[in-house]
Amino acid sequence: MNNEQPIIVGLDIGTTKIAVIAGRKNEFGKLEILGFGKASSNGVKHGQVLNIDETIKAIRSALDNCFASNPGLNINEVYVGIAGHHIKSLQTRGDIVRQHTDIEITQKEIDQLVDDQYKTYIPAGDQIIDVIPQEFTVDNFQNIPNPIGYGGVKIGANFHIITGDKNAIRNINRSVERSGLHTKDLVLQPLASSSAVMGQEDLEAGVAIVDIGGGTTDLAVFYEGILKHTAVIPFAGENITNDIKTGLGVLKTQAEAMKVQFGSALANEAKSNAYITIPGLRGMPAKEISVKNLANIIQARMSEIMDFVTYHLKQVGLDNRMLNGGIILTGGGSQLKHLIQLTEYTTGLPARIGFPNEHLAAGHIEELAKPTYSTCIGLILKGYDDYEHNRKQFEKDFANVSVPDALKQQAGEEVPVVVEEAVSETEMNRRKNLTGFWSKFKDRIIDLFKEEEDKHL
Repeated sequence: MNNEQPIIVGLDIGTTKIAVIAGRKNEFGKLEILGFGKASSNGVKHGQVLNIDETIKAIRSALDNCFASNPGLNINEVYVGIAGHHIKSLQTRGDIVRQHTDIEITQKEIDQLVDDQYKTYIPAGDQIIDVIPQEFTVDNFQNIPNPIGYGGVKIGANFHIITGDKNAIRNINRSVERSGLHTKDLVLQPLASSSAVMGQEDLEAGVAIVDIGGGTTDLAVFYEGILKHTAVIPFAGENITNDIKTGLGVLKTQAEAMKVQFGSALANEAKSNAYITIPGLRGMPAKEISVKNLANIIQARMSEIMDFVTYHLKQVGLDNRMLNGGIILTGGGSQLKHLIQLTEYTTGLPARIGFPNEHLAAGHIEELAKPTYSTCIGLILKGYDDYEHNRKQFEKDFANVSVPDALKQQAGEEVPVVVEEAVSETEMNRRKNLTGFWSKFKDRIIDLFKEEEDKHL
């Protein structure tokens, strides 16, 4: 048990659910989950808190469930995710001329450069949520990822600034504070999800993280190790449920259940002779729903969401094969059948599902590795990033808190292996050829190194 590290708590206030997860890094740098609670969300629409009282009730309910999972926990401060279509982003440039050019650049000067960006002019009614440095310049040297230790007269950087509506931010903070908690920091949800599902090699290869939640689909695009673009698309899982409800004339709960159990993002993959029987209301006859019709409705809305993703990638000039890492789908909506194929078809980029177990310690319950909790686990990682860079003060007196049995994988339980969806024979051959090409390429490189070694011996 690693009691030197603080316990950090993520609070994900979503449109369909509210989740609270408490975690601490172990000696191997992996997250151990010490507490976990969730509750249905009623006061949130499209990622924005509209009914504060309902949201407070849901936060308290999720907190109670978290304390029930581990009574030893004491939660005061939380990292909170923010989304909603009021979120905007802009690019800026900042420079400072250094006072003491004879010494190397320090973290203090970088912080000064970032703080200056908070004075950027933004429209009335908006507020800056985050300032993210992209690449730095020192005098005539450009594209420096981290300038600490360099020497020079002038230091500058390009920044990605994220803004949101003041009232929307106030409603989140009010809900959190009236639930008896303090907001340590507000974090843009796609950035939190990204840190949970993305590895270092993804960052270097270039990826687009598409987090399909209940109320919004969040997008974060990384290229050459730098955050290039963020966007919030105002369509997601709840829109699909409403489309099914309207299109098939069923109740919302029935629409949600059908989407989860029988839904497919590709109508061609749905069986044309399969039907779902829905019981009739108050003595009315039962309804027969075609699985193919259901898939047609889902595909129409999912294609629209993916068209938005393609549009945003075009905006930053990264649509045509520039992202070698392709698209990583996460969030609750990413669990739809055949979504990978639809994404690849619509965007022309390879796609995969992003699970938040990239940074989780082994031995946790299966539930925690679902894409639904990517944002919440990413919020804890953001907290650790602040802690490791001394950006905020953290309490460390948690000697007696350990991973509760309820959150441990029980002996004899097998963590299911994630199996990719069935792919066509031609696709399998294409992948085999690609794998064959890379293994031959790798072997050739190894042979080259061997030849070099032989020369030197």
